[in-house]
Amino acid sequence: PLQSPARPLPGAAAVASAHPLATAAGIEILRRGGNAFDAAVAVTATLAVVEPYSSGLGGGGFWLLHRASDGHQVMLDGRETAPAAARRDLYLDERGEVIPGLSIDGPLAAGIPGVPAALAYLAEGWGRMPLHRTLAPAIRAAREGFEVDEHYRRMAQFRLEALRRSPEAASRFLVNGGPPPPGHRIHQPELAETLERIARAGRSGFYEGEVAQRMVAAVRRAGGIWSLEDLREYQVVERRPVTGAYRGMRIVSAAPPSSGGVALVEALNILSGYRLEELEPASRIQRVTEAMRRAYRDRALWLGDPDYVEVPVERLTHPWYADGLRISILPDRATPSDRLAPVDASPVTGNHTTHFSILDRDGNRVAATLSINYPFGSCFVPAGTGVLLNDEMDDFSAKPGVPNVYGLVGGEANAIAPGKRPLSSMSPTFVERPDGGLAILGTPGGSRIISMVLLAILEYAEGAGAERMVSLPRYHHQYLPDALQLEPGSVSAETARRLEAMGYRLDRRDATWGNMQVVVMGSDGRVTAASDRRGGGRGAVDP
Repeated sequence: PLQSPARPLPGAAAVASAHPLATAAGIEILRRGGNAFDAAVAVTATLAVVEPYSSGLGGGGFWLLHRASDGHQVMLDGRETAPAAARRDLYLDERGEVIPGLSIDGPLAAGIPGVPAALAYLAEGWGRMPLHRTLAPAIRAAREGFEVDEHYRRMAQFRLEALRRSPEAASRFLVNGGPPPPGHRIHQPELAETLERIARAGRSGFYEGEVAQRMVAAVRRAGGIWSLEDLREYQVVERRPVTGAYRGMRIVSAAPPSSGGVALVEALNILSGYRLEELEPASRIQRVTEAMRRAYRDRALWLGDPDYVEVPVERLTHPWYADGLRISILPDRATPSDRLAPVDASPVTGNHTTHFSILDRDGNRVAATLSINYPFGSCFVPAGTGVLLNDEMDDFSAKPGVPNVYGLVGGEANAIAPGKRPLSSMSPTFVERPDGGLAILGTPGGSRIISMVLLAILEYAEGAGAERMVSLPRYHHQYLPDALQLEPGSVSAETARRLEAMGYRLDRRDATWGNMQVVVMGSDGRVTAASDRRGGGRGAVDP
């Protein structure tokens, strides 16, 4: 736990999430007397209903919490765990080669979910309201349904074949074996019943009893390895957030098994040696890119589940370590990744994650990033539960040097082991100004999560507000592959030419990425909220 300095009381409460119904659920709970943690329960559960391609009761996440009454800060680790029957070679054939798709589709790809345990943990230890009240908006959304949008249709089309292989998933998320037509309402009565069991019985309503028995029976029939003991033994873990400083601001972010906080602080420490605001665009991008390159390399080499491997957080986040890395950055010249000490790059959390940010009138705050990994997770729903299972086992390294579903490869620090939590890039973050100002932020985006949050922090340091932070053009480098990824229109033709002259291989992307959600409070207590225009979410301020 960390103590955060006192700040002015917010002039309003705010919620920013990736779906309007989830934002409305959080505001509803705040207006009924709940605090930020009660609202977090409502938003988490509602996103589990309306964003089945991004999160769910069958997934996991990290909840970064700040309690205003005493400044106490902690990260709740609700990341999925490998089943007890999991083994190092789970996804390899008899020749030791990775079996394509086995860690992606179907129940063998699913880790033990953490979201339901986190909901109960938040309600019991942090909230004011009982679960039957904070889960009510999600239960209502599951029963009354939500309208399909174009993003849902694209994700369903992308995962169509895998969804068709699970009769329960197909009947719930498809229409006549295909993506639902625009405006179609997705109703999930069985998911509503599971939520009601959690509302009545807390965590035991999911991890024990009828729901648990149905999940394990269905998983094992379909080739999975879950057991009732796996579910009973799942625990949320409180982690000490990673902290650092940049330009006088305090950075509070996710701890391992997330790589987010360590990589962010390392990159910011490197960049603290430059006056970025005085550099022309290509030189600024060059410095930031080289900081990304080095932070992502260390992520690949050192990061994993701290309960299983030693993670040198203090060394990696120390300013002196960054000083040494900065010396290796040449002005106006790319550093080829193969000239740094070689290491396999680790797999990352899925691109179709979700994030929300909450601030209440007392100053309590939550930044939470949640995932089921690939769109629609494993595309498997155990009969009678309505729970769509994750495929987070793909976030482990199935075999050193072999790419996961996102084209990245991993090493031994992130190898599969019973009960272990896979490495993640999810980066819920608080940025605290010395004048009392505050930013609460995070985003989905797989390997690009860390770089997106980094760019937003750099903008906030130069005075940007919530809207600018979520909408700024993005670029990304992750050590391997050795390419600078660019959003459409993110750099001018002249800047691109200069970057190429420095030695960068530019990877111009056809599509944008990320779906950042930000709440900002000024030193005067004024609150703003913004939802990334790349997505369909909503930021709302409740005065």
